[in-house]
Amino acid sequence: MEPVLEVPAPDGFGLWPVAGTTPSGFLPLGGELSSAEVGTAVMAIAGCNDIDPDGDRPPRPATAPGSFLHGLLTFDDLFAAGGLRVTDHSTGVTFAPGCCDGLEDWRDWYRLADHGGLLGFGHDPVSPVAERCGDTVRLTVDAERSDSPVIELPASELRRLLTGVERDLAGFLALANVWAARYLPGHRAPVTAALARVLGLRPPNS
Repeated sequence: MEPVLEVPAPDGFGLWPVAGTTPSGFLPLGGELSSAEVGTAVMAIAGCNDIDPDGDRPPRPATAPGSFLHGLLTFDDLFAAGGLRVTDHSTGVTFAPGCCDGLEDWRDWYRLADHGGLLGFGHDPVSPVAERCGDTVRLTVDAERSDSPVIELPASELRRLLTGVERDLAGFLALANVWAARYLPGHRAPVTAALARVLGLRPPNS
């Protein structure tokens, strides 16, 4: 299980160095990313929140990078397209985030592991669903298909995997803090705090 971001093609982006996109369109987050990959992740998260201000937020700065970062730094509820990806290496089945999934909601998986219920992550053309049935968590790649591939694992194993997800996200956040000091020195603290908020973590050294 790994936390992943859906990343757009970086064509024409020039505010800081970024890496190319992966074939899957998702970038796994962790403490081993290159500087350019961290830049891609920050670009993707900031881009998800790059929406013109309404009456409740201060006006957008006129200059970059403050203009591009404005939504990330001023929205109360941040969004990061992506989620958790699970791969069963014995069968080759991959459960990927759906169109309605956001990495900011990754802690909902703890509720699923501990209390049961159902999590839906998308709709046509693909509808991934995770549900707990007794002591087993069942991940259905596309609930709209009667023959959909599935992954099943014990609820206790899901909890262990989520501990790894939190470790990966903390590793990414530590890298992003160092990255921001180099590429966004005038915005390091608020950018790191915003990333921590969208990932449901405490900022480094807090």
